[in-house]
Amino acid sequence: MRDVTDLDLRKLRVLRELSERGTVSAAARALHLTPQAVSQQISALGRELGVPLTEPSGRRLRLTGAARIVLRHADAVFTQVEQMRAELAAHRSGERGEVAVAGFSTTLSALILPAVARLRETRPLLRTSLTEVDPPESFSLLQRGETDVVISADTTRAAPADEDGRSDGRFHRVALCDDPFDIALPAGHRLLDSERLLLADLADETWIFATTGLCHDIGVAACTAAGFTPQASHAIGDWDATLAAVRLGLGVALVPRLAKPVPRPEVTIRAFTERAPSRTVFAAVREGSQTSPEIAAVLDALRTAARAAVAG
Repeated sequence: MRDVTDLDLRKLRVLRELSERGTVSAAARALHLTPQAVSQQISALGRELGVPLTEPSGRRLRLTGAARIVLRHADAVFTQVEQMRAELAAHRSGERGEVAVAGFSTTLSALILPAVARLRETRPLLRTSLTEVDPPESFSLLQRGETDVVISADTTRAAPADEDGRSDGRFHRVALCDDPFDIALPAGHRLLDSERLLLADLADETWIFATTGLCHDIGVAACTAAGFTPQASHAIGDWDATLAAVRLGLGVALVPRLAKPVPRPEVTIRAFTERAPSRTVFAAVREGSQTSPEIAAVLDALRTAARAAVAG
């Protein structure tokens, strides 16, 4: 085995991507490489370490026990690299740099854009770029270094988790705010003026959900937790169109408060009187990078924007 100081971090990242994606072809697509290049990188890493990292499993390759050991240590290596980068950045003034932010649609206007506007005033030399993307792909971008900050949400306060359900040490999480869901009802609805409104009261309604992503998944999960399977008749990926459908009596819809859609005549958005569905909105960065002045400035701006959004 060669001295471990000769290891190429790029080969370790290829191995990590294969572990994440499951197949050589999927890893190759994610890394913008050919499958042959992925196989060659992993074979070369195995030769350097003196152990086989893959073995045949039907028509696919699966990771060996030795590969799992390598990956466990690779995560620590990547964290150390991020900490080194953060310390080098801290050595500079921290006023210059580039930070890429990825978030899902609801957070763009409510959190990310206000944060970017604040940074333009406080750190005019700090450049930010934005990408609209949902998890889990946003976390894949984060792990590969193609974005620096991910905005995500869940219905619990647990950290991002790995395949075993444990806290994922690759990411550092910063809570931003709780985002409750309200209900959009059409004019004349039987519960419009009800003193007590629970999600379970709407079990027999026809539902309008987002097409895919966090809003869809959390909405369906909230209904399930309330004891019913929602009758979903429409899937709409735009809040303005969703409220138009509610106004026409095509169904009811859960609306996250951060979405702040433009009010529509004959549509009432009501808060639940208790046990409202809610999600925790958080930012995640690669573990070790959170002390970088540039990333710390973005996280601070996001926290400020979140406080303003909740207060508003």
